[in-house]
Parts: sequence; C-alpha cells; structure tokens
Amino acid sequence: MSHRRQISVVVNGTCHEAEVEARKYLAEFLREDLRLVGTHIGCEHGVCGACTVLMDGVSVRSCIVLAAQANEAEIMTVEGLASDGQMHPLQEAFLEKQGLQCGYCTPGMLVRAYELLREDPEPTAEQVREGMSNNLCRCTGYQYIVEAVLLGAERMHNA
Repeated sequence: MSHRRQISVVVNGTCHEAEVEARKYLAEFLREDLRLVGTHIGCEHGVCGACTVLMDGVSVRSCIVLAAQANEAEIMTVEGLASDGQMHPLQEAFLEKQGLQCGYCTPGMLVRAYELLREDPEPTAEQVREGMSNNLCRCTGYQYIVEAVLLGAERMHNA
C-alpha cells in the first residue's frame, strides 16, 4: 500500500503536480514544497485561522486539510492577493490602519477578509466583526482589523 499520493492543484493561478505523503497537510505542502511561506501554521488544530487559504473559493484551515484532499482544487494563498508587485487594497489597508502587529495572524486574516468582501462588498462594522470572528489575533484587539477591512472594502468598491 502506497503512502504517497499524486496531486494536481492550481495555486494562485499556477498549476502544480506533485507526489505527497498521504498524511501531509496542505499548509505543509504550500510552505515546504511550493515555498509559499505566507501561510502560517499556528495552533495546528484548525482553531486560530493563521493558516486560512481559499480552496475552490471557500476558506479552509490548511493545517487540518490534507494536501491529497486538495487534489484538483484551486487554492488561493495570501501571496495570491498581490498583483504585478502591487499590494492588494486590503493589504494596503491593513498596513495603513495598523491591522497587524506581530503579523502572525495577518495572512489568514487577509484571506478571510477577501472572502468576506467578495460575499458582501459593503459590510457594516458588526458584519466584519462577525465574519472575521473565527480568525484569532493576540495583538491588535481587533478594532484595527475591523477598520482595515472596512477601508479595504471602500477601496475595492471604488477601484
């Protein structure tokens, strides 16, 4: 019985074929095999959200999703937000509004915020708080994150 699996995934618009250990998590595959180290591994239990990526457009905790489960999927990591060397409006807003401090939760926050704004381009502050509530931060107290998401929404809407 083979403990390796052949997978084909599209990550940030680029197709990747790889053979992975059956037990390798998606976060490990992204970081170790593809060298996309923006996806952080925090709690390793799917609780904190630092490892959040989009899989077929829906946020998942890549620390508890096996790489083999992502076979044939389209993945977007935090690196997929920037375009042509330019930060995404959400990234700029997080920087401007101090929506990050140590930065460990930031990649997952940005990916979740992107998904949230795709679903509702003009959320209220309360909707942002609710929508981001599954991503944990130990540094900012969340108010700066909410302000950053709202500013990002405004900039994305006006772009």
